[in-house]
Amino acid sequence: MTLQHVDILFQLIVFLFAISVHESAHAWMANRCGDPTARMLGRITLNPIKHIDPFGTILLPLIAMFTGIPVLGWAKPTPVDPRNFSNPVRDDILTSVVGPISNFVVVCAAVFALAAIAFTSQLGRAIVHFIPVVYPSHLEALAGQTNSLLMPLCLFIYDLMVINIVLGVFNLIPVPPLDGSHVLRHFLPEPLRRAYDMMGWIGLLILVYFGGGLLGRLIFPVIGVFDRILIKL
Repeated sequence: MTLQHVDILFQLIVFLFAISVHESAHAWMANRCGDPTARMLGRITLNPIKHIDPFGTILLPLIAMFTGIPVLGWAKPTPVDPRNFSNPVRDDILTSVVGPISNFVVVCAAVFALAAIAFTSQLGRAIVHFIPVVYPSHLEALAGQTNSLLMPLCLFIYDLMVINIVLGVFNLIPVPPLDGSHVLRHFLPEPLRRAYDMMGWIGLLILVYFGGGLLGRLIFPVIGVFDRILIKL
């Protein structure tokens, strides 16, 4: 098994964890704002089985991983009944944005973990500096540097950082039914809002299949910011 195959396994594990964090954050915030629907369905959990969508959680990420593009996908939407919110607009926005925020909390934790490795080991620092340079297309160059367990550990944590960035940025895009759309829709006039809501999954499918260039321009600069942080450690 090559390091490339190991990385595919790492990405799958990290993706399942990332969507579980994301969706459980939605469920937790909805419950805090007065809607117990998701909590009653057991969605405040990191158990990925509770959040799996066959297409968005399994098929699409597998296609992404084996074609070399960043892992992209979604989980089963967290059920929310806005009628239970005390302040429907504010609480809908809070419930929506907490998902991407939770992903970026994980990103910061991953960067902190890599920084700790870099500051406590000369070999660790070399690996942390090298991974952003070779990832993802030249991982075998990384495998040839050392047999230390620090190498797969750092790669796993780096996957944790990258995939949570991808999910966080992707879900902030204001295309229904992504989280960003729940923010934008409240600032639209009523006729336009109804048309916007009617887009449903059509807008998302168009974005996924035809918006690759746009997604790259949104996601890769954010990954680049964190890569520069790691390289400068």
